[in-house]
Amino acid sequence: MTTHVSRGAKFAQRTAHLRASTIREMLKVTQQPDIISFGGGLPAPELFPTREIAQCTAEVMETAGAAALQYGVTEGIPEMRSWVAARLTHRLHASFDPSEILIVNGSQQGLDLIGKIFLDPGDHVVCEHPTYLGAIQAFDAYQARYLAVDTDDDGMMPHSLEHVLERADPFPKFLYIVPNFQNPTGRTLAADRREAIVRICERFDLPIVEDDPYGELRFEGSDLLSLSSFPTTGCVIYSGTGSKILAPGLRVAWLAIPDHDVRDKVALAKQGTDLQTGSLAQYVFHQYAAKATAFEAHVAQIVTTYRRRRDVMVEALREHMPAGTHFNRPEGGMFLWASIDGVDTTELLKVSAQEKVVFVPGVSFYPERDVHDGMRLNFSNASEEKIREGIGRLGAAVRAFKS
Repeated sequence: MTTHVSRGAKFAQRTAHLRASTIREMLKVTQQPDIISFGGGLPAPELFPTREIAQCTAEVMETAGAAALQYGVTEGIPEMRSWVAARLTHRLHASFDPSEILIVNGSQQGLDLIGKIFLDPGDHVVCEHPTYLGAIQAFDAYQARYLAVDTDDDGMMPHSLEHVLERADPFPKFLYIVPNFQNPTGRTLAADRREAIVRICERFDLPIVEDDPYGELRFEGSDLLSLSSFPTTGCVIYSGTGSKILAPGLRVAWLAIPDHDVRDKVALAKQGTDLQTGSLAQYVFHQYAAKATAFEAHVAQIVTTYRRRRDVMVEALREHMPAGTHFNRPEGGMFLWASIDGVDTTELLKVSAQEKVVFVPGVSFYPERDVHDGMRLNFSNASEEKIREGIGRLGAAVRAFKS
């Protein structure tokens, strides 16, 4: 007779908190050629400078050779760190030193490393309501809980943040915020709220994680001061990426961390994850970005293209969506946010998929999954013609759903 011996749970307890990415799952559906997708947060592939990247790769092989194929330091190659520090110093109107920069394997890895060094099971993260789904996924892996701060069309509301922090028990580990053209809503944090949020966090000794993947994609108006621009005794971690201004496949992104204790911990965590971000990708990225005139022209082309696509989507929504539909007109980025009175957009998606158009239901961006009437619409990845056609299909889906 064989006696069964229990060896305990197969997986770690934290895996019970992991949630499938609605966006990644949706990408499987959008491989069908007749589907128009406003779901993924994908840059326009036709704007990737493929020829130039090929040339830069050849140049790297000629000039850097074996160094580009060898292991490198965890923090990133010196050329890349210097370029990031110089660009942030120029863009954010604050001084950054290359020693403060850590090159990471995509900004998603940066979020994971932040979760790894700060979060124990049950710890709280303060965030916008709604917030970026990828951040929820990263922090869920460390069994985080969430304290959502009220938002409006001008972003996070400082008085709500203060209210949350005064009542938090246990006290949260950090604030996570996307101030520019937020994913998912496309909203931008108002200028007069930025320093207020920094000062509140300074007073409560709460670190800030400022995630800024879209800041360079401004279509109109003036750049606003970064949260990292304000002098503070508190800890502000700035996250940026090359995915939206060059190509996501390179997986080159960065953290700017003035606090050396935090920076050292992130570097140690990264060593246990992948030792370093790929040397070749860093060298190629830098080789292209160092050609300043071409690089700035490339970013300008992205901004011009996305601006036109946003305008087309807004016009199409006005033309095709029924009464009770509300949407914004973001000043930059890749997304706009829409809601429909009385409509659960998760259920609507089932109908719209039959009309061959998909989006991301807004519920995915709320940590507690407690708001159901919103949807995130991506305008960067579809042509103007497909945007018009897709919004027409979406309007028909809404009418069919309501009938």
